[in-house]
Amino acid sequence: MSAQLQELRQLASKAENRRTETGIPRVAMVQGEIPEHQLAAVYDPMVNLILAGSKTMTVGDRTFRYDPATYFVMSVDLPAAGSVHSSNDGEPYLAISLTLEPAIVANLLADLPKPAGGELYSPGFSVAPVTPELLDAWVRMLRLMELPNEIAALAPAYEREILFRVLQGPLGWMLRDIATPDTALSRIGVAIQWIRENFAKPLRVEALAEMAALSVSAFHRHFKAVTALSPLQYQKHVRLIHARSLLIAGEGNATSVAFHVGYESPNQFSREYARQFGLPPSRDAAQVRQKVARSVR
Repeated sequence: MSAQLQELRQLASKAENRRTETGIPRVAMVQGEIPEHQLAAVYDPMVNLILAGSKTMTVGDRTFRYDPATYFVMSVDLPAAGSVHSSNDGEPYLAISLTLEPAIVANLLADLPKPAGGELYSPGFSVAPVTPELLDAWVRMLRLMELPNEIAALAPAYEREILFRVLQGPLGWMLRDIATPDTALSRIGVAIQWIRENFAKPLRVEALAEMAALSVSAFHRHFKAVTALSPLQYQKHVRLIHARSLLIAGEGNATSVAFHVGYESPNQFSREYARQFGLPPSRDAAQVRQKVARSVR
């Protein structure tokens, strides 16, 4: 397995310290010290494989650590904060990811035997050790970066193999649930998508529960189990992450941004922003811009 990891590290060695496209659909890589503000984001559903260094990811009150030769699956859109670390011998953090497309997972599931039902009240993210078979599939996928004329023909097959290997592992139920209608995860996913697209609008939990075809109490339980957040907390995290990106980009002051993301009180916005990111909005944005400016000198 060490030889496979070494080849993957070599193949991904041109990654930058931000999401780096590979030319292969839905496959990206990242390497090195990633600015903290980039790691506080709403993450798309993905399979992420750690090749070197380590990463911690916090969603709500749950924190996971990902080390080399482990992979994590995120099956719903989640607002999270993270940090990356070099290895003990100084090797920079390095990871590759595959963004999940439910239609592709569903197509693959149609060709496989139906397993027992999914898990009730389970989180939408978790970590597991990688297998030699999964690494083999990743190696073949990343080799396509050097064979761009073969991507269209072979990448879909290698993507199916990666998904198949994940489906066979301990986190396989998470992939099944995102592509299977009427599971708790897929129902909650509908509500999550609504919040993400309409985060600035007032949130009515009763309407979201109806959207998910669940009672209000069941919706709350499922939502908290999947995201580690209540619906209102989820909305707040999405609002604050979006607000931070606007402030860092210089697209308005704290008051105008507060109203833009749905806050009625700029004071409440400033309090919640400081609790989330450690500094009031204007000071935090200025500090991030200074760090970015220093890093590009």
